[in-house]
Amino acid sequence: MERTVINLHTRFKIGKVDEKIFGGFLEHLGRAVYEGVYDPKSRNADEDGLRKDVMETLKQLDMTAMRWPGGNFASGYHWLDGVGPKEKRPVVKDLAWQTPEPNQFGIDEFIKLCRKMRWYPMITANMGTGTPEEARNWVEYCNLPSGTKYADIRTANGNKEPHNVKLWCLGNEMDGEWQLGHLPPDHYAIKAQQAAKMMKDVDKEIELVVCGSSSIFMPTYMDWDYIVLDYTWDLVDYISLHRYVGNPNNDTPDFLAVTNSINRQIEEMASVCRFIQAKKKSKKMVYLCFDEWNVWYKNHESNGKGKFAPHLLEEIYNLEDALVVAGFLNSFIRHSDVLKVANIAQIVNVIAPVLTKEDDILVQSIFYPFEMVSKRRSGVSLRISVDGPTYESQSYGQTTLIDASAILGTGKLHIFATNRNITEKAEVLISPADIEILSVESADILTGPNPKAANSFENKNVVVSKKFKDTSVSDGKAVCKIPPLSFVAITFNVQ
Repeated sequence: MERTVINLHTRFKIGKVDEKIFGGFLEHLGRAVYEGVYDPKSRNADEDGLRKDVMETLKQLDMTAMRWPGGNFASGYHWLDGVGPKEKRPVVKDLAWQTPEPNQFGIDEFIKLCRKMRWYPMITANMGTGTPEEARNWVEYCNLPSGTKYADIRTANGNKEPHNVKLWCLGNEMDGEWQLGHLPPDHYAIKAQQAAKMMKDVDKEIELVVCGSSSIFMPTYMDWDYIVLDYTWDLVDYISLHRYVGNPNNDTPDFLAVTNSINRQIEEMASVCRFIQAKKKSKKMVYLCFDEWNVWYKNHESNGKGKFAPHLLEEIYNLEDALVVAGFLNSFIRHSDVLKVANIAQIVNVIAPVLTKEDDILVQSIFYPFEMVSKRRSGVSLRISVDGPTYESQSYGQTTLIDASAILGTGKLHIFATNRNITEKAEVLISPADIEILSVESADILTGPNPKAANSFENKNVVVSKKFKDTSVSDGKAVCKIPPLSFVAITFNVQ
Protein backbone atom coordinates (compact mmCIF):
# COMPACT_ATOMS: atom_id res chain seq x y z
CA MET A 1 0.00 0.00 0.00
CA GLU A 2 1.16 3.54 -0.78
CA ARG A 3 2.93 5.26 2.11
CA THR A 4 1.00 7.76 4.23
CA VAL A 5 2.74 10.89 5.50
CA ILE A 6 1.61 12.68 8.64
CA ASN A 7 2.86 16.24 8.40
CA LEU A 8 2.83 18.55 11.40
CA HIS A 9 4.29 21.78 12.76
CA THR A 10 4.28 22.59 16.46
CA ARG A 11 3.00 26.12 15.87
CA PHE A 12 -0.17 24.81 14.24
CA LYS A 13 -1.93 24.30 17.54
CA ILE A 14 -5.65 23.54 17.83
CA GLY A 15 -6.02 23.82 21.59
CA LYS A 16 -5.14 22.29 24.92
CA VAL A 17 -6.57 18.80 25.28
CA ASP A 18 -8.99 19.04 28.20
CA GLU A 19 -8.66 16.01 30.46
CA LYS A 20 -12.45 16.05 30.92
CA ILE A 21 -12.89 14.53 27.45
CA PHE A 22 -11.83 11.28 29.11
CA GLY A 23 -14.97 11.04 31.20
CA GLY A 24 -17.51 8.30 31.72
CA PHE A 25 -21.22 7.81 32.28
CA LEU A 26 -22.93 5.77 34.99
CA GLU A 27 -26.71 5.44 34.73
CA HIS A 28 -29.28 3.58 36.79
CA LEU A 29 -29.95 1.26 33.86
CA GLY A 30 -29.74 -2.52 33.77
CA ARG A 31 -26.74 -3.72 35.76
CA ALA A 32 -24.62 -0.56 35.54
CA VAL A 33 -25.06 0.42 39.19
CA TYR A 34 -26.47 -2.65 40.93
CA GLU A 35 -24.25 -5.68 40.10
CA GLY A 36 -21.91 -3.19 38.40
CA VAL A 37 -20.12 -0.65 40.57
CA TYR A 38 -22.31 -1.36 43.62
CA ASP A 39 -22.85 -4.92 44.80
CA PRO A 40 -22.70 -5.37 48.59
CA LYS A 41 -23.29 -9.13 48.25
CA SER A 42 -20.22 -9.64 46.06
CA ARG A 43 -17.12 -11.15 47.62
CA ASN A 44 -15.29 -8.27 45.90
CA ALA A 45 -17.32 -5.55 47.69
CA ASP A 46 -15.58 -3.10 50.00
CA GLU A 47 -16.97 -1.63 53.21
CA ASP A 48 -19.25 0.69 51.18
CA GLY A 49 -20.60 -2.06 48.92
CA LEU A 50 -18.51 -0.88 45.96
CA ARG A 51 -16.88 -3.57 43.85
CA LYS A 52 -13.12 -3.41 44.25
CA ASP A 53 -12.43 -5.44 41.12
CA VAL A 54 -14.53 -3.11 38.98
CA MET A 55 -12.89 -0.04 40.49
CA GLU A 56 -9.37 -1.40 40.04
CA THR A 57 -10.09 -2.22 36.41
CA LEU A 58 -11.65 1.16 35.67
CA LYS A 59 -8.72 2.95 37.33
CA GLN A 60 -6.59 1.85 34.38
CA LEU A 61 -8.66 4.18 32.17
CA ASP A 62 -7.90 7.18 34.41
CA MET A 63 -11.34 8.67 33.74
CA THR A 64 -12.18 12.20 34.81
CA ALA A 65 -15.74 13.60 34.73
CA MET A 66 -18.30 10.93 35.68
CA ARG A 67 -21.89 11.69 34.65
CA TRP A 68 -24.69 10.34 36.89
CA PRO A 69 -27.55 9.30 37.51
CA GLY A 70 -28.66 9.35 33.84
CA GLY A 71 -29.53 9.44 31.00
CA ASN A 72 -33.24 8.87 30.60
CA PHE A 73 -33.35 7.74 34.22
CA ALA A 74 -32.58 11.29 35.35
CA SER A 75 -35.87 12.65 33.99
CA GLY A 76 -37.84 10.66 36.57
CA TYR A 77 -35.33 10.72 39.43
CA HIS A 78 -35.96 12.71 42.60
CA TRP A 79 -32.71 12.95 44.48
CA LEU A 80 -34.22 13.16 47.97
CA ASP A 81 -35.39 9.55 47.53
CA GLY A 82 -31.74 8.48 47.56
CA VAL A 83 -30.47 10.11 50.76
CA GLY A 84 -30.78 9.31 54.45
CA PRO A 85 -30.97 5.92 56.18
CA LYS A 86 -31.05 3.18 53.56
CA GLU A 87 -33.81 1.26 55.30
CA LYS A 88 -36.09 4.29 54.96
CA ARG A 89 -35.45 5.00 51.29
CA PRO A 90 -38.43 4.24 49.03
CA VAL A 91 -38.49 1.69 46.24
CA VAL A 92 -39.93 3.45 43.20
CA LYS A 93 -40.74 2.34 39.68
CA ASP A 94 -38.35 3.76 37.11
CA LEU A 95 -40.43 4.55 34.05
CA ALA A 96 -37.46 5.03 31.71
CA TRP A 97 -36.29 1.40 31.91
CA GLN A 98 -39.31 -0.21 33.60
CA THR A 99 -37.44 -1.49 36.65
CA PRO A 100 -37.75 -1.03 40.42
CA GLU A 101 -35.27 1.47 41.81
CA PRO A 102 -34.40 0.73 45.46
CA ASN A 103 -32.49 4.01 45.95
CA GLN A 104 -29.69 2.23 47.81
CA PHE A 105 -27.14 4.07 45.66
CA GLY A 106 -27.79 7.81 45.88
CA ILE A 107 -25.82 11.02 45.77
CA ASP A 108 -23.76 10.30 48.91
CA GLU A 109 -22.78 6.84 47.66
CA PHE A 110 -21.93 8.29 44.25
CA ILE A 111 -19.65 10.89 45.84
CA LYS A 112 -17.87 8.15 47.82
CA LEU A 113 -17.27 6.30 44.57
CA CYS A 114 -15.99 9.44 42.86
CA ARG A 115 -13.55 10.16 45.68
CA LYS A 116 -12.19 6.63 45.61
CA MET A 117 -11.77 6.85 41.84
CA ARG A 118 -10.63 10.50 41.72
CA TRP A 119 -13.47 11.36 39.35
CA TYR A 120 -15.09 14.77 38.96
CA PRO A 121 -18.77 14.24 39.83
CA MET A 122 -21.03 15.40 36.98
CA ILE A 123 -24.69 15.38 37.98
CA THR A 124 -27.69 15.42 35.66
CA ALA A 125 -30.55 17.34 37.24
CA ASN A 126 -34.13 16.30 36.57
CA MET A 127 -35.55 18.69 33.99
CA GLY A 128 -38.28 16.22 33.00
CA THR A 129 -40.59 15.50 35.93
CA GLY A 130 -38.49 17.69 38.23
CA THR A 131 -38.57 21.42 38.86
CA PRO A 132 -35.95 24.15 38.68
CA GLU A 133 -36.26 24.52 42.44
CA GLU A 134 -35.51 20.82 42.98
CA ALA A 135 -32.30 21.27 40.98
CA ARG A 136 -31.44 24.36 43.00
CA ASN A 137 -31.96 22.43 46.24
CA TRP A 138 -29.66 19.66 45.03
CA VAL A 139 -26.86 22.17 44.48
CA GLU A 140 -27.36 23.43 48.03
CA TYR A 141 -27.26 19.88 49.40
CA CYS A 142 -24.01 19.17 47.56
CA ASN A 143 -22.07 22.40 47.73
CA LEU A 144 -22.95 24.66 50.66
CA PRO A 145 -21.51 24.44 54.17
CA SER A 146 -23.95 23.59 56.92
CA GLY A 147 -26.31 26.28 58.14
CA THR A 148 -29.11 26.08 55.57
CA LYS A 149 -31.92 23.56 55.10
CA TYR A 150 -30.52 21.17 52.49
CA ALA A 151 -26.90 21.54 53.55
CA ASP A 152 -28.01 20.59 57.06
CA ILE A 153 -29.76 17.51 55.66
CA ARG A 154 -26.44 16.48 54.10
CA THR A 155 -24.68 17.03 57.42
CA ALA A 156 -27.33 14.99 59.24
CA ASN A 157 -26.69 12.21 56.72
CA GLY A 158 -23.09 12.02 57.89
CA ASN A 159 -21.43 14.32 55.34
CA LYS A 160 -20.27 17.44 57.13
CA GLU A 161 -17.96 18.58 54.33
CA PRO A 162 -19.64 19.72 51.06
CA HIS A 163 -19.49 17.37 48.11
CA ASN A 164 -18.25 20.22 45.91
CA VAL A 165 -19.97 19.19 42.67
CA LYS A 166 -18.98 21.74 40.03
CA LEU A 167 -20.36 20.20 36.82
CA TRP A 168 -24.14 19.92 36.32
CA CYS A 169 -26.33 18.93 33.36
CA LEU A 170 -29.66 20.68 32.86
CA GLY A 171 -31.55 17.49 32.06
CA ASN A 172 -31.05 14.80 29.45
CA GLU A 173 -32.21 14.54 25.81
CA MET A 174 -35.13 16.86 26.38
CA ASP A 175 -35.65 17.09 22.60
CA GLY A 176 -36.72 13.43 22.49
CA GLU A 177 -40.35 12.37 22.57
CA TRP A 178 -39.25 9.27 24.54
CA GLN A 179 -38.11 11.48 27.40
CA LEU A 180 -40.23 11.89 30.53
CA GLY A 181 -41.28 15.54 30.56
CA HIS A 182 -40.26 16.14 26.93
CA LEU A 183 -40.77 19.77 25.95
CA PRO A 184 -40.58 21.84 22.76
CA PRO A 185 -37.33 23.81 22.56
CA ASP A 186 -38.57 27.17 23.79
CA HIS A 187 -40.38 25.58 26.76
CA TYR A 188 -37.31 23.58 27.73
CA ALA A 189 -35.10 26.61 27.27
CA ILE A 190 -37.21 28.66 29.68
CA LYS A 191 -37.17 25.86 32.27
CA ALA A 192 -33.42 25.43 31.87
CA GLN A 193 -32.93 29.19 32.11
CA GLN A 194 -34.88 29.31 35.38
CA ALA A 195 -32.96 26.37 36.83
CA ALA A 196 -29.59 27.73 35.71
CA LYS A 197 -30.12 31.07 37.41
CA MET A 198 -31.16 29.53 40.72
CA MET A 199 -28.39 26.94 40.64
CA LYS A 200 -25.72 29.55 39.99
CA ASP A 201 -27.25 31.82 42.62
CA VAL A 202 -26.57 29.02 45.10
CA ASP A 203 -23.01 28.43 43.85
CA LYS A 204 -21.60 30.81 41.27
CA GLU A 205 -18.63 28.50 40.61
CA ILE A 206 -20.60 25.64 39.07
CA GLU A 207 -20.55 24.94 35.34
CA LEU A 208 -23.73 24.02 33.49
CA VAL A 209 -24.42 21.83 30.46
CA VAL A 210 -27.61 22.64 28.56
CA CYS A 211 -29.31 19.93 26.48
CA GLY A 212 -28.46 20.06 22.80
CA SER A 213 -29.82 17.79 20.10
CA SER A 214 -29.67 14.15 21.13
CA SER A 215 -29.19 12.92 17.56
CA ILE A 216 -28.25 14.27 14.15
CA PHE A 217 -31.32 12.41 12.86
CA MET A 218 -33.81 14.37 14.97
CA PRO A 219 -36.16 16.56 12.86
CA THR A 220 -35.35 19.46 15.20
CA TYR A 221 -31.56 19.08 14.82
CA MET A 222 -29.86 22.49 14.82
CA ASP A 223 -33.18 24.36 15.26
CA TRP A 224 -33.36 23.03 18.81
CA ASP A 225 -29.77 24.03 19.54
CA TYR A 226 -30.23 27.53 18.14
CA ILE A 227 -33.34 28.21 20.24
CA VAL A 228 -31.93 26.74 23.45
CA LEU A 229 -28.63 28.62 23.17
CA ASP A 230 -30.42 31.86 22.33
CA TYR A 231 -32.32 31.64 25.64
CA THR A 232 -29.58 30.33 27.91
CA TRP A 233 -26.31 31.67 26.47
CA ASP A 234 -25.35 33.93 29.37
CA LEU A 235 -26.02 31.25 32.00
CA VAL A 236 -24.54 28.04 30.59
CA ASP A 237 -21.02 26.86 29.85
CA TYR A 238 -21.55 23.87 27.56
CA ILE A 239 -24.13 22.39 25.22
CA SER A 240 -24.45 18.62 24.97
CA LEU A 241 -24.34 16.34 21.95
CA HIS A 242 -24.86 12.58 21.79
CA ARG A 243 -23.89 9.95 19.26
CA TYR A 244 -24.20 6.19 19.03
CA VAL A 245 -22.95 4.42 15.93
CA GLY A 246 -23.02 0.88 14.54
CA ASN A 247 -22.46 -1.47 11.65
CA PRO A 248 -25.92 -2.89 10.86
CA ASN A 249 -24.99 -3.51 7.21
CA ASN A 250 -21.89 -5.53 8.13
CA ASP A 251 -19.66 -3.26 6.03
CA THR A 252 -16.42 -2.82 7.96
CA PRO A 253 -14.77 -0.13 5.77
CA ASP A 254 -17.98 1.91 5.79
CA PHE A 255 -18.32 1.53 9.57
CA LEU A 256 -14.74 2.68 10.16
CA ALA A 257 -15.39 5.80 8.06
CA VAL A 258 -18.06 7.03 10.51
CA THR A 259 -15.42 9.39 11.93
CA ASN A 260 -16.23 11.69 8.99
CA SER A 261 -19.74 12.08 10.37
CA ILE A 262 -18.51 12.52 13.95
CA ASN A 263 -16.22 15.33 12.75
CA ARG A 264 -19.11 16.97 10.97
CA GLN A 265 -21.43 16.74 13.98
CA ILE A 266 -18.89 18.45 16.22
CA GLU A 267 -18.25 21.16 13.64
CA GLU A 268 -21.97 21.80 13.09
CA MET A 269 -22.59 22.17 16.82
CA ALA A 270 -19.61 24.49 17.17
CA SER A 271 -20.97 26.58 14.29
CA VAL A 272 -24.28 27.11 16.11
CA CYS A 273 -22.35 28.27 19.17
CA ARG A 274 -20.32 30.70 17.10
CA PHE A 275 -23.48 31.99 15.39
CA ILE A 276 -25.19 32.76 18.71
CA GLN A 277 -21.98 34.30 20.02
CA ALA A 278 -21.88 36.61 16.99
CA LYS A 279 -25.59 37.41 17.21
CA LYS A 280 -25.26 38.41 20.86
CA LYS A 281 -21.90 40.11 20.33
CA SER A 282 -20.76 38.07 23.30
CA LYS A 283 -17.22 37.77 24.59
CA LYS A 284 -17.91 34.36 26.15
CA MET A 285 -18.06 31.04 24.33
CA VAL A 286 -20.26 28.05 25.05
CA TYR A 287 -18.24 24.90 24.48
CA LEU A 288 -19.28 21.36 23.55
CA CYS A 289 -19.94 18.50 25.93
CA PHE A 290 -20.14 15.11 24.17
CA ASP A 291 -21.70 13.53 27.24
CA GLU A 292 -22.91 10.32 25.57
CA TRP A 293 -20.94 8.52 22.89
CA ASN A 294 -20.12 4.94 21.96
CA VAL A 295 -20.73 2.08 19.57
CA TRP A 296 -24.19 0.63 20.20
CA TYR A 297 -26.36 -1.31 17.78
CA LYS A 298 -26.42 -5.02 18.60
CA ASN A 299 -28.44 -5.17 21.82
CA HIS A 300 -31.52 -2.93 22.08
CA GLU A 301 -33.26 -4.75 24.92
CA SER A 302 -34.19 -1.79 27.13
CA ASN A 303 -37.39 -2.89 28.89
CA GLY A 304 -36.66 -4.29 32.34
CA LYS A 305 -40.20 -5.73 32.63
CA GLY A 306 -40.28 -5.06 36.34
CA LYS A 307 -37.10 -6.98 37.18
CA PHE A 308 -34.39 -5.60 39.45
CA ALA A 309 -31.00 -5.13 37.78
CA PRO A 310 -31.98 -6.85 34.51
CA HIS A 311 -29.51 -7.56 31.72
CA LEU A 312 -30.18 -4.57 29.44
CA LEU A 313 -28.06 -3.18 26.58
CA GLU A 314 -25.18 -5.54 27.32
CA GLU A 315 -23.30 -5.08 24.08
CA ILE A 316 -20.46 -7.44 23.14
CA TYR A 317 -17.66 -5.45 21.51
CA ASN A 318 -15.29 -6.65 18.81
CA LEU A 319 -12.18 -5.32 17.08
CA GLU A 320 -13.96 -3.08 14.56
CA ASP A 321 -15.98 -1.53 17.41
CA ALA A 322 -12.74 -0.74 19.23
CA LEU A 323 -11.29 0.93 16.13
CA VAL A 324 -14.37 3.14 15.90
CA VAL A 325 -13.94 4.09 19.57
CA ALA A 326 -10.39 5.10 18.66
CA GLY A 327 -11.92 7.18 15.85
CA PHE A 328 -14.13 9.04 18.31
CA LEU A 329 -11.08 9.85 20.44
CA ASN A 330 -9.08 11.00 17.41
CA SER A 331 -11.94 13.31 16.47
CA PHE A 332 -12.16 14.69 19.99
CA ILE A 333 -8.45 15.50 19.99
CA ARG A 334 -8.70 17.17 16.57
CA HIS A 335 -11.50 19.41 17.93
CA SER A 336 -9.95 20.28 21.28
CA ASP A 337 -10.56 23.99 20.67
CA VAL A 338 -14.33 23.52 20.98
CA LEU A 339 -14.84 20.14 22.70
CA LYS A 340 -14.07 20.26 26.41
CA VAL A 341 -16.05 17.41 28.02
CA ALA A 342 -16.89 13.90 26.80
CA ASN A 343 -18.32 10.84 28.54
CA ILE A 344 -18.18 7.35 27.09
CA ALA A 345 -21.54 5.66 27.64
CA GLN A 346 -21.27 3.69 29.78
CA ILE A 347 -18.62 2.24 32.11
CA VAL A 348 -19.79 -1.18 33.32
CA ASN A 349 -22.24 -3.81 31.97
CA VAL A 350 -24.44 -1.40 29.95
CA ILE A 351 -22.81 -0.71 26.54
CA ALA A 352 -19.57 -0.72 28.46
CA PRO A 353 -15.85 -1.55 28.29
CA VAL A 354 -16.21 -3.76 31.38
CA LEU A 355 -18.66 -6.62 32.05
CA THR A 356 -19.33 -8.50 35.28
CA LYS A 357 -20.62 -12.05 35.67
CA GLU A 358 -21.24 -12.83 39.31
CA ASP A 359 -17.77 -12.25 40.83
CA ASP A 360 -15.91 -12.46 37.52
CA ILE A 361 -14.98 -9.52 35.31
CA LEU A 362 -14.31 -9.12 31.57
CA VAL A 363 -12.42 -6.32 29.84
CA GLN A 364 -13.88 -5.71 26.37
CA SER A 365 -12.09 -4.55 23.22
CA ILE A 366 -13.22 -0.92 23.50
CA PHE A 367 -11.41 -0.62 26.85
CA TYR A 368 -8.01 -0.60 25.20
CA PRO A 369 -8.10 2.40 22.82
CA PHE A 370 -9.48 4.53 25.65
CA GLU A 371 -6.64 3.40 27.92
CA MET A 372 -4.00 3.86 25.22
CA VAL A 373 -5.03 7.48 24.56
CA SER A 374 -5.93 8.45 28.12
CA LYS A 375 -2.43 7.79 29.44
CA ARG A 376 -1.01 10.04 26.69
CA ARG A 377 -3.52 12.88 26.96
CA SER A 378 -1.43 15.74 28.38
CA GLY A 379 -0.60 18.51 25.97
CA VAL A 380 -1.84 20.54 23.03
CA SER A 381 -3.56 19.11 19.99
CA LEU A 382 -1.77 19.77 16.72
CA ARG A 383 -3.36 20.36 13.34
CA ILE A 384 -1.97 17.57 11.17
CA SER A 385 -2.10 16.77 7.47
CA VAL A 386 -2.64 13.14 6.53
CA ASP A 387 -1.36 12.64 3.00
CA GLY A 388 -1.97 9.13 1.73
CA PRO A 389 -4.35 6.69 0.08
CA THR A 390 -8.09 7.07 0.47
CA TYR A 391 -11.25 5.11 -0.24
CA GLU A 392 -14.87 5.98 -0.94
CA SER A 393 -17.23 5.10 1.87
CA GLN A 394 -20.79 4.43 0.80
CA SER A 395 -22.25 6.36 3.75
CA TYR A 396 -19.57 8.89 4.67
CA GLY A 397 -17.72 9.83 1.48
CA GLN A 398 -14.00 10.10 0.83
CA THR A 399 -11.98 8.66 3.70
CA THR A 400 -8.27 8.38 4.41
CA LEU A 401 -7.09 4.87 5.14
CA ILE A 402 -5.14 6.30 8.08
CA ASP A 403 -7.13 8.13 10.74
CA ALA A 404 -4.81 10.09 13.02
CA SER A 405 -4.37 12.77 15.66
CA ALA A 406 -1.42 14.26 17.53
CA ILE A 407 -0.76 15.79 20.95
CA LEU A 408 2.35 17.81 21.76
CA GLY A 409 3.46 17.51 25.38
CA THR A 410 6.57 18.70 27.19
CA GLY A 411 9.38 17.04 25.28
CA LYS A 412 6.89 14.49 23.99
CA LEU A 413 4.92 13.94 20.81
CA HIS A 414 1.98 11.56 21.03
CA ILE A 415 0.70 10.09 17.76
CA PHE A 416 -2.52 8.08 17.45
CA ALA A 417 -3.27 6.29 14.18
CA THR A 418 -5.72 3.69 12.90
CA ASN A 419 -5.13 1.65 9.76
CA ARG A 420 -8.61 1.17 8.29
CA ASN A 421 -7.37 -1.09 5.52
CA ILE A 422 -8.80 -4.56 6.11
CA THR A 423 -6.05 -6.51 4.30
CA GLU A 424 -2.83 -4.48 3.92
CA LYS A 425 -0.19 -3.16 6.29
CA ALA A 426 0.27 0.63 6.19
CA GLU A 427 3.63 2.35 6.22
CA VAL A 428 3.28 5.73 7.92
CA LEU A 429 5.95 8.45 7.95
CA ILE A 430 5.65 10.96 10.78
CA SER A 431 7.32 14.11 9.54
CA PRO A 432 7.50 17.12 11.91
CA ALA A 433 8.57 20.33 10.18
CA ASP A 434 10.21 22.17 13.06
CA ILE A 435 11.26 19.58 15.66
CA GLU A 436 13.22 16.36 15.61
CA ILE A 437 11.95 13.02 16.81
CA LEU A 438 14.73 11.55 18.94
CA SER A 439 13.41 8.18 20.06
CA VAL A 440 10.38 6.08 20.91
CA GLU A 441 9.47 6.30 24.57
CA SER A 442 6.50 3.91 24.44
CA ALA A 443 4.21 2.37 21.84
CA ASP A 444 1.10 0.21 22.03
CA ILE A 445 -1.03 -1.51 19.43
CA LEU A 446 -4.55 -2.93 19.40
CA THR A 447 -5.40 -5.45 16.73
CA GLY A 448 -6.91 -8.90 16.34
CA PRO A 449 -7.41 -11.87 14.02
CA ASN A 450 -10.45 -10.40 12.25
CA PRO A 451 -12.90 -7.48 12.55
CA LYS A 452 -15.45 -9.57 14.48
CA ALA A 453 -12.96 -10.92 17.01
CA ALA A 454 -14.10 -10.29 20.58
CA ASN A 455 -13.14 -11.17 24.14
CA SER A 456 -15.32 -13.47 26.24
CA PHE A 457 -15.38 -14.80 29.79
CA GLU A 458 -14.03 -18.05 28.37
CA ASN A 459 -11.26 -16.37 26.35
CA LYS A 460 -10.38 -12.94 27.69
CA ASN A 461 -7.32 -12.13 25.56
CA VAL A 462 -8.46 -12.26 21.95
CA VAL A 463 -8.38 -8.47 21.45
CA VAL A 464 -5.98 -6.77 23.87
CA SER A 465 -3.35 -4.06 23.61
CA LYS A 466 0.29 -5.08 23.26
CA LYS A 467 3.62 -3.37 22.88
CA PHE A 468 4.18 -2.08 19.36
CA LYS A 469 7.70 -2.60 18.05
CA ASP A 470 7.48 -1.81 14.34
CA THR A 471 8.61 1.83 14.59
CA SER A 472 11.98 3.25 13.58
CA VAL A 473 13.46 6.72 14.04
CA SER A 474 16.04 8.39 11.79
CA ASP A 475 16.89 11.93 10.66
CA GLY A 476 14.37 13.43 13.10
CA LYS A 477 11.44 11.50 11.60
CA ALA A 478 9.73 8.21 12.34
CA VAL A 479 8.31 5.39 10.27
CA CYS A 480 5.81 2.91 11.64
CA LYS A 481 4.31 -0.07 9.90
CA ILE A 482 0.76 -0.61 11.09
CA PRO A 483 -0.95 -3.95 10.45
CA PRO A 484 -4.40 -3.95 8.85
CA LEU A 485 -7.32 -3.18 11.18
CA SER A 486 -5.06 -1.84 13.92
CA PHE A 487 -4.81 1.16 16.22
CA VAL A 488 -1.45 2.40 17.49
CA ALA A 489 -0.57 4.95 20.16
CA ILE A 490 3.05 6.08 20.21
CA THR A 491 4.93 8.50 22.46
CA PHE A 492 8.09 9.97 20.95
CA ASN A 493 10.80 11.91 22.72
CA VAL A 494 11.33 15.11 20.74
CA GLN A 495 13.95 17.81 20.63
